[in-house]
Amino acid sequence: MTEEVILVDQEDKALGTMEKLEAHQTGVLHRAFSVFLFNSAGELLLQQRALDKYHSPGLWSNTCCSHPRPGEDTLGAAKRRLQEEMGMECELRFISKFLYKTRFENGLFEHELDHIFVGTTDSLPKINPQEANDFKFLSLAQIKADIKNNPDQYTVWLKLALPQIEAIRAKNAHRL
Repeated sequence: MTEEVILVDQEDKALGTMEKLEAHQTGVLHRAFSVFLFNSAGELLLQQRALDKYHSPGLWSNTCCSHPRPGEDTLGAAKRRLQEEMGMECELRFISKFLYKTRFENGLFEHELDHIFVGTTDSLPKINPQEANDFKFLSLAQIKADIKNNPDQYTVWLKLALPQIEAIRAKNAHRL
């Protein structure tokens, strides 16, 4: 079974569907999501992407990320993938979305309208080795410092979303 993504315009209006790899080969804009889970100490759960991913293998990223399937709402997709990738369940809250486009060394593109969801849990993940190689909890300050020193060890979308996460946490620390 081929996996399809939802093609969208810049206002997030659905325009159709396309096979996932083809969307990443052609760089067409599609819907995506990123989940950021924090523990009660305020540390973000990062995952190291599986080493055989077709782009960004072995890079550190947010807790989980993927694409909703055609006909699937984005929050439901985020909860599904959190379970599939990290073996976790958590209440999630939408906080914002952003658009980005990047080209990888292997010629593939990410051109996504990325929906950001956050949640809080002290549960430990049970990672799916097909999706994630490792995990760790770090404070936002530790992540920022490590990104400054090792930018090539982190995914593009994590680096783009992090300032939004910081801003929301600064305004609503009691809610994240």
